[in-house]
Amino acid sequence: MPPTEKRLPVTLLTGFLGVGKTTLLNTILSTKAGPKIAVVVNEFGEAGLDHDLIEAVDEDVVLMQSGCLCCSIRGDLSRTLQSLMFRRKTWRVKFDRIVIETTGLADPGPILQTFLADHYLASKFRIDGVVTVVDAAMGPDTLDRQFEAVSQVAMADLLVLSKTDLVPDAASQAFEARLKTLNTTAKYCVPKKVWCPQRRFGG
Repeated sequence: MPPTEKRLPVTLLTGFLGVGKTTLLNTILSTKAGPKIAVVVNEFGEAGLDHDLIEAVDEDVVLMQSGCLCCSIRGDLSRTLQSLMFRRKTWRVKFDRIVIETTGLADPGPILQTFLADHYLASKFRIDGVVTVVDAAMGPDTLDRQFEAVSQVAMADLLVLSKTDLVPDAASQAFEARLKTLNTTAKYCVPKKVWCPQRRFGG
């Protein structure tokens, strides 16, 4: 990254319904080390936030005990991020980067396009990667039936394989081989006890 880069980094967290994004999201929010993160989700109810992590609520922004914060997209993404930046500029909240958690049915393409086409977003933020969570157990069937899941895999910079403990090693390896045919450049991560792509979120 150029030393003169002042735009805030944004990571897109995607994955089909039920793959385990919520588990990873709560892990991110519970991590006290590293920079402060603003996590933008579609609705608090969908995010399934761990209420033990919540410290205070300010309108549509939830402050976490770790110092991270979480807000929901209510309407236009650009307006939501402008509101967050206004809060940051007026010292109402502190954060160093943003993670956007999409719905399970979201195609990341239009979201990425928004950051390029919207003048405000392009001037204030930079996309530093797309992290896609894929379910080793149900993933093969999901890829057969859902175009959105294929698009999520194809656009990922990092693929996180979840639920590998539910399938034999051979099946997991076969699924990973299939993913590589859809995305030849993405890095891979198989979490064990540690949330392995921590560095993607600045940890």
